[in-house]
Amino acid sequence: MTSAMDVNVKLSRLLLLAHKFNNFYLNGFQKGDIRPFLVEGQQVGLIKSDVIKQLNKYPEVFCIRDCEYTKQGIVELNPAFRDYSERTEKLDQVLRELRSKGLFSALQGWREEYYEVKAEHNSLLKMDRSATPLFGVRKYGVDINGYVKHPTQGLCIWLQQRSNTKETWPGKWDNMVGGGLSVGYGIKETAIKEAAEEASIPSDLVKNLVSAGCVSFFFESDQGLFPNTEYVFDLELPVDFVPHNSDGEVQAFELLPAKECIERVFTSDFKTTSCPVVIDFLIRHGFITPENEFWFTQIIELLHVPLQSLYTYKQKLEESRKLQQNHLQAPLSTDPQSIDKLANNKIIENGHTKPITEAN
Repeated sequence: MTSAMDVNVKLSRLLLLAHKFNNFYLNGFQKGDIRPFLVEGQQVGLIKSDVIKQLNKYPEVFCIRDCEYTKQGIVELNPAFRDYSERTEKLDQVLRELRSKGLFSALQGWREEYYEVKAEHNSLLKMDRSATPLFGVRKYGVDINGYVKHPTQGLCIWLQQRSNTKETWPGKWDNMVGGGLSVGYGIKETAIKEAAEEASIPSDLVKNLVSAGCVSFFFESDQGLFPNTEYVFDLELPVDFVPHNSDGEVQAFELLPAKECIERVFTSDFKTTSCPVVIDFLIRHGFITPENEFWFTQIIELLHVPLQSLYTYKQKLEESRKLQQNHLQAPLSTDPQSIDKLANNKIIENGHTKPITEAN
């Protein structure tokens, strides 16, 4: 019989896996080779030094400058670009040229599918999804956990095996249904569309989709940076239902009991950035609990990295700090909350703010 200690040791692999898909969140900010990416004075991403080296060749598009209040400086899309369309057009021209030169492996996955680049809820431009890792732009997607309450095997989960011809993660095992949130599509609309394309789930079943929140993480690979938020849906399926693919992006499906599913997730054959969705599902359905996972609380936190508050560098904040240091009496902003924030915070390298007493 397996003891409680044995179970804890085994499931502590979950914490190591959570560290893996959050490798940038946990370790990347300390490297010092990244700069905030600003559009319209608002931070929308992070750019690494190898990308900055190439962007330096396009001074008419990117303003790359040192900053007195951040060690590594900033990269800003030319503020002279007037609107969403012009910003999109100018950036797209650069990206297509970089793609033609074969400088970044990420751009080999170019697919004419665009993601919105936002500051809070304001869309500033759109960018081909393949380029988003180069700019550390926050990305959004949907995932559907297809599951069965089997009469003899208990909780079972459908997984898909990605096609060997996919640009990213070819041949890897993945959630039953998943897809990025492209320009012009809503969250549930995307879930329904992907359910039909990837798994041929009929409308009488897909109507039973249950919104189950989201997971968020910050992963880094040789492709770039992945600050991802995945909107999660659960879908209980009949025991006799078998998904089949209709868009050529999936080569197989397999139904696994929960215990076998988590073992599959631990292997190198599973797509790293889909692991959080499976772990979240197994937590919510009581398979992973505080009783059998010693690091339960830490894992929960690493499934919900605060991506919406990570990119806090503001051009006005920089200017206000400069005015204050020049002993000017009136701060740039008259908003009391902004003044309090300026009085108690300072900018650090990664674009976060931190209380002055903690930053030293």
